[in-house]
Amino acid sequence: MTPTDATHAAPRSSASSHNAILALLAFAMLIVSLDQYIVVVALPAIGRGLGYSAHTLQTVISAYAVASAGFLLLGGRASDLLGRRRVLLLGLALYGIGSLTGGVAPSAAVLLIARAVQGLGGALVFPATLALINTTFAEGPERNRAVAVWGGTGAAGLVIGVLLGGVLTQAFGWGAVFFVNVPLASVALVLSLTLIPPDRERETGRRFDLPGALSTTLGVTLLVFALVQGPNLGWGSPGVLASAIGGVLMLAVFALIERGSRDPLVPPRLFANRNLATAALIAFLFWATFGSVLYFLTLYFQEVRGYNALQTGLGFLLPTAVVVAGSTLAGRVVTRYGLRPTLLTALGIGALGAVALGLGMSPDGSYAALVPGLILISVGDGTVFTTMFIAAGTGVDDSEQGVASGIASTSTSIGAAVGLALLVLVAASGTGGLTAEPLRVATAHGLSHAVLVIAAGIATTAGVTLNLRPAPRPRALPPCPRGLARPAFRREEGGA
Repeated sequence: MTPTDATHAAPRSSASSHNAILALLAFAMLIVSLDQYIVVVALPAIGRGLGYSAHTLQTVISAYAVASAGFLLLGGRASDLLGRRRVLLLGLALYGIGSLTGGVAPSAAVLLIARAVQGLGGALVFPATLALINTTFAEGPERNRAVAVWGGTGAAGLVIGVLLGGVLTQAFGWGAVFFVNVPLASVALVLSLTLIPPDRERETGRRFDLPGALSTTLGVTLLVFALVQGPNLGWGSPGVLASAIGGVLMLAVFALIERGSRDPLVPPRLFANRNLATAALIAFLFWATFGSVLYFLTLYFQEVRGYNALQTGLGFLLPTAVVVAGSTLAGRVVTRYGLRPTLLTALGIGALGAVALGLGMSPDGSYAALVPGLILISVGDGTVFTTMFIAAGTGVDDSEQGVASGIASTSTSIGAAVGLALLVLVAASGTGGLTAEPLRVATAHGLSHAVLVIAAGIATTAGVTLNLRPAPRPRALPPCPRGLARPAFRREEGGA
């Protein structure tokens, strides 16, 4: 590791302290993941409580998604330059403040501001936790295990959020889905101060590239806003068109700024890392496909099957358990079989699961008919979630793990916006003008078609996975003089 790397890397200490840090970082990831879906089942109650219309209720989700997507890359780069512990602490604090404000929000406008603050906090926490893991644990089996634990809690948090949201909304009202985050974020904040070593002094001579940070943040924010609001406001509406055009222009400005920057926000050499570039594309497709399933399942449970918030949450117990198992085991599987075989197998299983799930989402189908599809797609979901982030950090210097994490996580947010925008159109086709029983039947068919399209998207992701490089293999070293230690193996050149 170079002196520059050492400036930013977390000190390698004892196994017990490593495990404590890993548990903390997984806990922080769980908190952020929870909030992406904990609000979904509470939306009807929020709408009644704050006077949202059917057309504006989706903005409760959009406010978080837009703010999070816009600041993920900035959060990743900030963790590299300003310190990963500092960025994690700031993110947890913002997340807690946003959650508290959301719980006491007296109006729809205040709630949207609170959700945006939560999204900003999550955008700092996500890449900071992954960068801390990648700089605390050595690349290979040790890091694979750590990312599996982190990924398992993150993937589980998405599904647990639906369950917890249903329980809290049913028992205490919609405000509880925000209040629950406050003690969780507070505990993580205190433990971060206790367990994570202080950041080193900021390296002199390196700039933050403020113009690049502002242009990319604004560009991604505007683009995601257009994608998220397009289905609601109409793709030809002035606001959506202006946001889409503005987002593209700002990203073009960002590209020009980066070309002339001596210390760019996204160093061009990172794109020479084939695994990182491929992992970013896989992350985009993953969230456009697997990441949309929970949304459509929630609609199916509530709009077609008539489940209440608690029943909807209970319906996700099975996929939660399978997702956790798949994510946790993924690290061992990657270590034994490699990135590419693991991803290809998981994507194949996930595609079959999506087909089975789509076929099972009929107007009068039972929960039992969904079980085979739920199990298979959850195995794929959990395994791919962990494996793609292992790939994103492979071959990246410690000094740039934050921005690498930001690239991968930004891809997930944009993928979620693009996927949902397109799939909502598929799901809504054929429901216009219908009411009562015909609407319920048409909704079931539309949701089924959307999940079948997801299956095709997962199969496409498998083709992208073929671009991954195999993991570096050990290479024997020449004999060394007696009494001198040497590393067990040396990575072959070009392994990244």
